[in-house]
Amino acid sequence: MRNLFISVLQIYSLVLISFASSVPVEGELQKEFYIVFLEDHLVDQDLLLQQRHINILTSLKGCEDDARESLVYSYTKNFNAFAAKLSEHEANRLSGMDGVLSVFQNKYHQLHTTKSWDFIGLAQNTKRRLKMERDIIVGIFDTGITPEAESFGDHGLGPPPDKWNGSCLKSANFSGCNNKLIGAQYFKLDKRTPDPQDILSPIDVDGHGTHTSSTVAGALVPNATLAGLAKGTARGAVPSARIAMYKVCWKNYGCSDMDILAAFEAAIHDGVDVVSISIGGFSGSYDADSIAIGSFHAMRKGIITVASAGNDGPSLGSVTNHAPWIFTVAASGINRQFKSKVVLGNGQTILGVGINLFEPKQKLYPLAIGADAAKNEASKESAGFCMEDSLDANKVKGKLVHCKLSSWGIDSVVKSLGGIGTIIQSEMFLDAAMIFMAPSTMVNSSTGEIINKYIRSTKTPSGAIYKSEEIKIPAPFIASFSSRGPNHRAKHLLKPDIAAPGLDILAAYTPLKSLTGLNGDTQHSKFTLMSGTSMACPHVAGAAAYVKSFHPDWSPAAIKSAIMTTAKPMSSKVNHEAEFAYGTGQLNPRRATSPGLVYDMDEMAYIQFLCHEGYTGSSFGPLIGTKSINCSNLIPARGEDAINYPTMQLALKSEHEQRTGVFRRTVTNVGPAPAIFNATILAPKELEISVFPTSLSFSRVSQKKSFKVVVKTKSMPSAKILVSGSLIWKSPRHLVRSPIVVYNVQESQERFTSV
Repeated sequence: MRNLFISVLQIYSLVLISFASSVPVEGELQKEFYIVFLEDHLVDQDLLLQQRHINILTSLKGCEDDARESLVYSYTKNFNAFAAKLSEHEANRLSGMDGVLSVFQNKYHQLHTTKSWDFIGLAQNTKRRLKMERDIIVGIFDTGITPEAESFGDHGLGPPPDKWNGSCLKSANFSGCNNKLIGAQYFKLDKRTPDPQDILSPIDVDGHGTHTSSTVAGALVPNATLAGLAKGTARGAVPSARIAMYKVCWKNYGCSDMDILAAFEAAIHDGVDVVSISIGGFSGSYDADSIAIGSFHAMRKGIITVASAGNDGPSLGSVTNHAPWIFTVAASGINRQFKSKVVLGNGQTILGVGINLFEPKQKLYPLAIGADAAKNEASKESAGFCMEDSLDANKVKGKLVHCKLSSWGIDSVVKSLGGIGTIIQSEMFLDAAMIFMAPSTMVNSSTGEIINKYIRSTKTPSGAIYKSEEIKIPAPFIASFSSRGPNHRAKHLLKPDIAAPGLDILAAYTPLKSLTGLNGDTQHSKFTLMSGTSMACPHVAGAAAYVKSFHPDWSPAAIKSAIMTTAKPMSSKVNHEAEFAYGTGQLNPRRATSPGLVYDMDEMAYIQFLCHEGYTGSSFGPLIGTKSINCSNLIPARGEDAINYPTMQLALKSEHEQRTGVFRRTVTNVGPAPAIFNATILAPKELEISVFPTSLSFSRVSQKKSFKVVVKTKSMPSAKILVSGSLIWKSPRHLVRSPIVVYNVQESQERFTSV
């Protein structure tokens, strides 16, 4: 059952692995991997700094050989840190040493097209600055890449940009790089321990990294399809940009903090412009989160990091990767879905969801309910879910079986017993098209009851499942699995930031894995459909690269602001969690190249934010390499002023609290001058929102203007999580929109804990 459960979550591009803890030898202390941050470089040369790390470990262990044996990584290029295998006692001793800023245990993270780019307005003939686009390098942290895939062909591309300092690791199973895929490295915390399901190489045996890479910057591939479905030209947002793969995720070991930090250090040194990381973060402290730490160092070097929001929706407060310097992406659906027709023996036709690539070989097959095909009375309940070892092969052979969903892969269970296919009943996963290895489809509970009643109504029930077809549906909408806000770590910071297509995205795939990854599946394809915030993330990373090709001197915050304030508003009637589901709305890349105004920030703005959030000088170490920050001079009078963010969020302790929030913001004119922007306020009846001044006049490009937004709350409706309005700055050429959200902390926490 473990393999089946893993497969359920793989449809959301998650990899949930059971990590084997190191087993201590008798009489030896249990040892784990720890990451140690030290005060900033005391020496300039990498080798000398690495020797210092060894010296520190030697003083701890009493023997240089033991020190070298325990050392896994020395981070020397962008931050002064090392990773080593230590006992808890040794880690505690290290944390008290002079010059040591932080010690925390290594953790493991989860891995969180054709039509999608057209759907969000980035058509194939969209205006581009090709010369600049060819100089953009996107670094992707993932499961590796398939260099032979057509999406990574380098036709028409010259040599890598002069700024590129990276490398391409050669191995027997990796064909190498070209002028499109200019870099490929792998990072594994323990290279001495092979992964039996993976290859010690940048090669992708999972398909996830190949898929995300081609979504960001894949070259144009005409007639891309999955067995005739979703046919079109596969392409990335920036087809002429370069790709650098940093393999940090492994089939058996997941994605470790140590490897992620090593990849950030390499990517910053190599000269990437954008980092795309479809990997789950943690909701705890930013100074002990490798993605938050690595992306902060990237931001300091002008590199924007785009990350997935997580696949734990629709639970409230489930959003991850929510540091303000990270661009956090939710997953939305586009206007297509894949459905299979099911014809019952009484002539009734119903529709199920999923990717079924099989046509029936005969008109109808016998139809059975899983519980009726149980081995014995004891296994009847399990048989209703078609679990392994619960079904009688004689009662399943040659039949379609109707099962309830408990874990993904039950179509393989039915097939292994000689069954024809499976009709799966579930209230989950119905907006994402799972791929099946045998004739199968998914239906909701009400449709499942119709099938049950038909089966009970006749002695010879029958049916057939037909190959999936593409149908049009209303869109956009937020995927049910996409993680929601509020951001419980920082109550004045709205997360996720934005939504982008993440449902049923067609992109390149690996030949080293079947379409489902299940035992016995013989289906392979150059392209496949995947769903998850993992797929949404590279859409925004590609958009960031696209904007940067027009504005190479813009800061990460400016690029992020441009994309957020030009997003297409989404409907709270369709998405009941509103901004907690979609942030500023649906990605709209073309408008983002000319936003009019941007909310810009530098490193000090984020430090001020951290001071307000309760971080002290000592906890800044992993982020800035020193303890010498005096927060007493940096904390603003109001929490709402702690950061110059493009959105505004106010937290209420309860529905009865009446509060006034004051948000001070500064915008920079990045459009033509002179220009005048006038304010428009959209406010619900529960809020009174005003802005001072109501007009901003700019006489030159890059000029800054400040304003103040005052939000007065009345009483929140009972049991309502949030109410929202917006501030829109309008000029004859531009519209700059910032959502304003007020939410009930108590209600959101109760909803979160009750799920």
